[in-house]
Amino acid sequence: MDFVLALLSGAFLALSFPKFGHPAFAWIALAPVLVAVAHRPQPARRAFTLGLVAGVVCFTGTLYWLVETMTTFGGLSTPTAAFAAGVLIAYLSIFPALFALIQARLVRTLGRRALLIAPFVWVASEMGRTYILDGFPWELLGYSQAGVLPVAQLASVVGVYGLSGFVALVSAAAAYVALDRSAARWRVAGVVALIVLGAGLWGALRLRESALTREGTPVRVAVLQGNVLQDQKWDPALRNAIMDRYVDMTRVAIGRNAQFVLWPESATPLPYEQDPARGDAIRRLAREAHITLLIGSDQVETAGPLDQGKRQERYYNAAYLIRPDGSTGAIYRKIHLVPFGEYVPFQRVLFFVGPIVEAVSDFAPGTETLVLPVAGHQASTAICYEVIYSSLIRAFVTRGSELLTTITNDAWYGWSSAAYQHWQQASLRSVEEGRYLARAANTGISGFVDPYGRVLQKSQMFQSAVMTEDVRFITSRTIYSRIGDVAGWGSVALTAAALLATRRKVR
Repeated sequence: MDFVLALLSGAFLALSFPKFGHPAFAWIALAPVLVAVAHRPQPARRAFTLGLVAGVVCFTGTLYWLVETMTTFGGLSTPTAAFAAGVLIAYLSIFPALFALIQARLVRTLGRRALLIAPFVWVASEMGRTYILDGFPWELLGYSQAGVLPVAQLASVVGVYGLSGFVALVSAAAAYVALDRSAARWRVAGVVALIVLGAGLWGALRLRESALTREGTPVRVAVLQGNVLQDQKWDPALRNAIMDRYVDMTRVAIGRNAQFVLWPESATPLPYEQDPARGDAIRRLAREAHITLLIGSDQVETAGPLDQGKRQERYYNAAYLIRPDGSTGAIYRKIHLVPFGEYVPFQRVLFFVGPIVEAVSDFAPGTETLVLPVAGHQASTAICYEVIYSSLIRAFVTRGSELLTTITNDAWYGWSSAAYQHWQQASLRSVEEGRYLARAANTGISGFVDPYGRVLQKSQMFQSAVMTEDVRFITSRTIYSRIGDVAGWGSVALTAAALLATRRKVR
């Protein structure tokens, strides 16, 4: 029965996210595994295994699309792709396993009241998943509530990690009520119910007030969804057609009075700086309409010592800001690269997934959190997957960003859940930072989100689209943008303190 409960938690976690899930599952997702590790004293190995089982089910359910991506676009056989995905899933599952292990230890030493510490332990495990090794904070528990707007407003104070802990609190209380037989269990249930109700009412009031939507300077932004399929993207015979498509779409946006136009990630058929003719077309567009363009394109940097008569080349996944006079205002280089998509972690060990890198190039990471000058204000962009790093987006706002943008190419994921999950995670950044978000995705989902997480426009998948929206440059700062991940690091500290406090008892 313990393992059935662990399986159930894993399933509930997976079902908390799009496109097949519902946010309601998140509120009870951790309760079964907590009951499994707390209904009786569990040996460390068994508790770890229970958490591992929950993690494997969860991450298999949320990352199943990796196999198709690596076979279709990475050149791997299905068995090899499944093994590579399995390695990542097994690694990520260690963190729920550690959560169960720590929780079992705390229950053995402190009793079932230690279940009330579970939200902090869970958040500490998510911090580990974010910062240990390369980090992979995909679909943290708090993201499940991105579309539940009254609840999502908490992210403006405590960020996604605090939101994860808030959701986990309900599971912890449910497990405590299920196992404890004292009158205290009803007091706990009542207090948690009041906390949830109070937070929801505060969030609803914040949404109704919507003060940020009346602040700042308006700007009309356009996002282009070119809908260039991945198997067509690098076909030399289609280069002119692809460029013509984006030029024509930009002219449509200009006709709608757009002042700032976003092209998706890697939109240009060749690196912008190495393609003079097509680069001239882009610069001419900016000059003729006096608009600012943000162009997703690779950058090739030649540097270093001569190697067999040639200098070494470094490739960056980049975004070019083109000013209204046609000059380059800034070049942002992607900092957080996609594992198995833009580089292979631990290449000596995982040498067999090399064909993926050969298919998409081995990129170097950028190092600077640049802000982009737009119409006398500052904006920022995140490229693809790095939008899930809340600390990176906060760093842009700390440096002065008044408008968030993100450009991506989710064609890799087909019709799977990945594109929907990606959109969901990006939208929560608006709430955290109190900024409008504009998102240009090659095949979808593109659109606009206001500072409270409300979707203003949203495209359909695998359709061409030109979308324009009046958004605002905002300078006000949310509490979260000022204090950062205090909830996350505080949870780490509290978990460490609880372990130290129980060390003597364990001995």
